[in-house]
Amino acid sequence: MPRTMLSVQLLRPGHIELREVDVPEPREGEVVLRVESALTCGTDLKTFRRGHPRIPLPAPLGHEASGVVAAVGAGVTAFREGDPVACVPTVPCGSCRLCRRGRENLCADAVGRMNFGAFAEFLRLPAHIVSGGAFPRPPDMTADDAAALEPLSCVVHGARRMTLSKAEHVVILGDGPIALLFLQVARRHGAERILMAGRHAARLAVARDLGAAATVEADDATLRDVVSEFTAAAMADAVVECVGTAQAWRTAPTLAAPAGEVMLFGGRAGGEMATFDAYRIHYEEVDIKGAFHYAPADVREALRLLTRQEVKIAPLITHRRPLARFREALDLALERLALKVAVEPEAVT
Repeated sequence: MPRTMLSVQLLRPGHIELREVDVPEPREGEVVLRVESALTCGTDLKTFRRGHPRIPLPAPLGHEASGVVAAVGAGVTAFREGDPVACVPTVPCGSCRLCRRGRENLCADAVGRMNFGAFAEFLRLPAHIVSGGAFPRPPDMTADDAAALEPLSCVVHGARRMTLSKAEHVVILGDGPIALLFLQVARRHGAERILMAGRHAARLAVARDLGAAATVEADDATLRDVVSEFTAAAMADAVVECVGTAQAWRTAPTLAAPAGEVMLFGGRAGGEMATFDAYRIHYEEVDIKGAFHYAPADVREALRLLTRQEVKIAPLITHRRPLARFREALDLALERLALKVAVEPEAVT
């Protein structure tokens, strides 16, 4: 291994640098990966724009990655140098009140110890990730597919909080990577007809290729009419909001049928208030739910879906850039010209 490497460092909101830093050495229970693929993510974009309450700056950036073991720390027996690895950046503690209740996705220790630094030539996996969040990568799984394990795990968790198998009509708001993953997972759950509503024709074309029964570019004022026509006036049994705007949160419940489910998956800032029609929630039993992060069972299911190629990642990766041109990758994602950009330390564009 070399002594130094290139690593993307977020100095303060809006300012990044590609710096030469020391290659990390694995401590006891740790491994160091040579990164093969790291994917841009909405969390990266939000962190770049305004920082993150749990990430003291300056800090390395990126958390969706896959690679090959380059060095192994003392006591590690599950991995050897040269092993391809799929991993997630958090692992719950397993002992707190929420973990004991089976709500490991909400464990404060998990997100509190999130592993960053994927946009680099090498990535150290702490001992708790090695023991609970790193997995041998099957020979036929690409590095790109493995790098998508974390976002797919989040989607799997959100889908598990719904009864999609009983949904005749599903509406997904949004056309980004998370919405496209939700489309595929909903189909795996048996959702019969799915309408994708977005703002980008190229992304909606990907949705159709991935099995959406219909797609529409519609504003919030006309979307209810579109959904009514799609469902023969029944409205949607399940609505999945993947936009994360206040307007999308207001719109999503208006599209649900009586006894329908609404999943507000796109996050909003703490302290924001949302309003809904009380009549629909009480008298029509429209269930409004949220979903955050993932539990170990979600990761195992996501890994199974990727291993069996039941969820396709390749259509979501629209651009590639070498690590040395990371700023181009970031701009493509920020300007929504790309769905996901695969950043590769040794890539050739």
